This record gives sequence, C-alpha cells and structure tokens, in this order.
Amino acid sequence: MPTPLEEANRALVLEAFDTLFNKRDYAKAQTFWSSHYIQHSAHIEPGREGLFSLIKAAPASLKYEPGLIVASGDYVIVHGRFSGNGRPRNWIAADIVRIADGLLAEHWDVLQDEASQDDSKSGNPMFGDRFLD
Repeated sequence: MPTPLEEANRALVLEAFDTLFNKRDYAKAQTFWSSHYIQHSAHIEPGREGLFSLIKAAPASLKYEPGLIVASGDYVIVHGRFSGNGRPRNWIAADIVRIADGLLAEHWDVLQDEASQDDSKSGNPMFGDRFLD
C-alpha cells in the first residue's frame, strides 16, 4: 500500500507533467521543477530550461497521456504516451523522476516508438487497452 508521501509524489508528477506538456504553462511549471534539476535523457538539454525549451519547440499538437504510475519513496515511474509530437509514430515513455523537497529533481526516461497493430508481434497494444490505428 502506498505511503502518504508516495501518493503525494504521484500526484505531484501527474500535475507537473500535465502543466508542462498539455497546458504549456511555463510559469506554473517552474514551481514543480527544481532550479537544480538534473536531466539524464539523451534527447533533452541539461536542466529544467533544457526541458522547457524542448517543449516550447514541440508542435502545439503535443499531448501527454499518463498510464500506469508507480511510486517508491522519492521515485515515481510513469508509463505514458506522447502523441502529436511531429514524428511518424507516437512515443511510449517510461519516465523516472526523483522528488526532493517537493520538487522534480532528477529525470531518466526510456522512449520507444509506438507499434501499430500490424507491427505488434505480441498482438497487444503498448499503451492502454487498444491500438490507435
């Protein structure tokens, strides 16, 4: 059973991701990301400004959908979908975030192009309970 801290961390990450990726409210997003934010993703420049710059440059159609979310202590993992990203395929992501002092302090990710039903050898969707195509 999740602890109150883990529940709070899950809620924090979901609100932060929605604020930045869907609402694109950069002023409010600054209240969620530490000014000392450490970025481990190979796709994103350092710090929170690197992340914010990436989203500012992304198409207005970018949308983030969270799926499974798991918290363990100060770490939260979210399995989500980035669609409308200007790429041929949506991205399915496992984002790992470390929380410190109530802020998103560190980030790692694993990204994968979303497979179509025709491309899926398992016959199962990578995100949710159905294929989009």
